[in-house]
Amino acid sequence: MWQPSTRYPDPAVEIIDPVFERYRLFSAAVERLATGFRWAEGPVWFGDGRYLLWSDIPNDRIMKWEEETGAVSAFRAPSGYANGNTRDRQGRLTTCEHGGRRVTRTEYDGSISVIADRYQGKRLNSPNDVVVRSDGSIWFTDPPFGILGNYEGRRADPELAQNVYRTDPNSGEVTAVAEEIHGPNGLAFSPDEQTLYVVESRAQPNRLILSFDVSADGRSLSGRRTLINAGQGTPDGLRLDVAGNLWCGWGMGRDELDGVYVFSPEGKLIGRIRLPERCANLCFGGPARNRLFMAASQSIYALYVNTQGVAGS
Repeated sequence: MWQPSTRYPDPAVEIIDPVFERYRLFSAAVERLATGFRWAEGPVWFGDGRYLLWSDIPNDRIMKWEEETGAVSAFRAPSGYANGNTRDRQGRLTTCEHGGRRVTRTEYDGSISVIADRYQGKRLNSPNDVVVRSDGSIWFTDPPFGILGNYEGRRADPELAQNVYRTDPNSGEVTAVAEEIHGPNGLAFSPDEQTLYVVESRAQPNRLILSFDVSADGRSLSGRRTLINAGQGTPDGLRLDVAGNLWCGWGMGRDELDGVYVFSPEGKLIGRIRLPERCANLCFGGPARNRLFMAASQSIYALYVNTQGVAGS
């Protein structure tokens, strides 16, 4: 059974390159906030309410952890087999749903609006992860993972290729900005929004983290290239700090691979956070955006770090 570290610095926070020393807080340790879920995904921080939301996909619910009390409760059930979550630039919850094969927005009054559920007249596969650019455009990945069986959604035949999409903030038009990606998964923008990172989680022989140049008008991508070859690991979701480092959920069900891997903007591995479970996705939160929340298999973990997440990510 996992036990929190009683030592500082926490040996679970591993410095691989000396540059990572500046991001580790000497007296901060990995904490387990909650456990007992089937597959935790898509954490998102609500600073105005001081709470964290995340998806428990097979249980078809979105969960809530309150910072002030530590209370854990169901925020929404059923959730449409929700997966990735973020907030738009007006602070509204934006969610990828396997069940409805759609991306939705939770309005201020609690009602749900559909942002995207089709492309060129065909149903989306099962939107996985989502980010919102500062211009209000919504970008999401669409692998078939949620329709491959009846555990994280409902079995169905894919109608579309596996793409990355952009939804225009004004017209609502959905466009494919990166096509034929093998298992498009987590995605995130660089701090200056000139680069988009995408996890290609079914690339062979190894999984990859790709980077793309974002056009000056923020409407298209070019210059696809491999930034990180994951080797034996499996990257899933990722978020960036203000220095441009990539904090990536990682794992393959082996102790030496499970947790969070941290890469420099150049793609060099600089640090690692060891967890007893495979980490799917993560986000930065807390009043100063310096607390890393990690959704790892059956549990939610947290760690204070000496950096901040990119605002709005």
